Amino acid sequence: MPVLRKELHRASWTALAVAILGWHGGSLLPWALAATVLSWGRQIYWLGRLEKCLAKGTKGDCPEADGGWADVYHQVCRLKKNGQRRKKKLRRFMEQIRLATEALPDAAVVLRLDDGIEWANKAARQVLGLQPDDRGQRITNLIRFPEFTGYLKSRQYHRPTVIPSPINHRLTLEVRIIPYGDDLRLMLAQDVTQLKKMETMRKDFVANVSHELRTPLTVLKGYLETLQDMDDGSSALLTASFKEMQGQTERMQHLVDDLLLLTRLETQQKKPQCIDVPALLNQICKEGDTLGNAGRRIELTLETTAHIYGEEQDLRSAFTNLLGNALKYSPADTPVKVRWFQAKQAIVLEVEDFGEGIAPVDIPRVTERFYRVESKRRKKVPGTGLGLAIVKHVLMRHDAHLGIVSELGKGSCFSCQFPLGRVCCK
Repeated sequence: MPVLRKELHRASWTALAVAILGWHGGSLLPWALAATVLSWGRQIYWLGRLEKCLAKGTKGDCPEADGGWADVYHQVCRLKKNGQRRKKKLRRFMEQIRLATEALPDAAVVLRLDDGIEWANKAARQVLGLQPDDRGQRITNLIRFPEFTGYLKSRQYHRPTVIPSPINHRLTLEVRIIPYGDDLRLMLAQDVTQLKKMETMRKDFVANVSHELRTPLTVLKGYLETLQDMDDGSSALLTASFKEMQGQTERMQHLVDDLLLLTRLETQQKKPQCIDVPALLNQICKEGDTLGNAGRRIELTLETTAHIYGEEQDLRSAFTNLLGNALKYSPADTPVKVRWFQAKQAIVLEVEDFGEGIAPVDIPRVTERFYRVESKRRKKVPGTGLGLAIVKHVLMRHDAHLGIVSELGKGSCFSCQFPLGRVCCK
């Protein structure tokens, strides 16, 4: 309103001056016409200067004006200065981001929706061989590994993929893609060469030790059986010692077998075939009913006849371990329910028991090797601590997921969730 008031004051004084001049000159029309032309000319002049000022954006100084236009120019000048300050802050912030990403030890590449390179940091140039003039190039034209191309096209970025460096095959890179914004993706490549070497060394060590232990264990077991056959029962201490030695030898044998199975799961290539899971479950449940004090506790429910692509021996090991755990960690007078059914997004095997359950703090760790839940049990439950680790690795090889729902004192439910893409026959 101050601008309008000033212009109204100016117009009023101009009208008064025109009236006085017209009264003295005897003709009001020429003076009124001249005043109108001058007023419009003045407005057009200042409006043109304002347009030029706005066209420059935040560059250039604001011109001075008079009357109401002085306030308009003052506001425009204030907005321009604020814009300049914001641009400087944004420029500094963007420079800090650029320096921070350049300093990252991991390669970072921004990809458009069409897989074109938008930007790459220094590490990307060192381990991926990308150059500044590669901007706009499709990343698959520069990194030509089938694993990477399939990972990029799958749009399933919840797990990373591992590829060799395009410029140095001695380097191993773990690549992860993170979508953000409307059509951009951030690709991160981390050098995991040393981690992979250590993992390979660990696998080789476990495999070699397990193989080396097999022979002496076989010899010990043979001599122990011979000594037990020679035992006439005259010495209770000797008989008990033989029994304890046999139990520990069998436990060591199971441990070696499980370690060798884990090594095979981690190293051998997949040889999938169409598996009749209902028939496999029927066989496993019949075998489970004959174990120890199972006493026909197993209740098998087959809600689907779906078969899946996989490795039968590996699936047998996983399902047997789940069923064995349910039988071991639940009272002998409670049922163990096994259910094979189709959900909305998966084919699911559930194994439910009504035993002691698992504490929430232990659930994330029960699939770790040798992890045993600490519990005050009257009787120690035998086992190697590798059963659920085997289940986890088998499911990973079958693109499946292990779900665990448990409550202390009420029991546990383990679910193997296989993707529908694994179904080969219904």
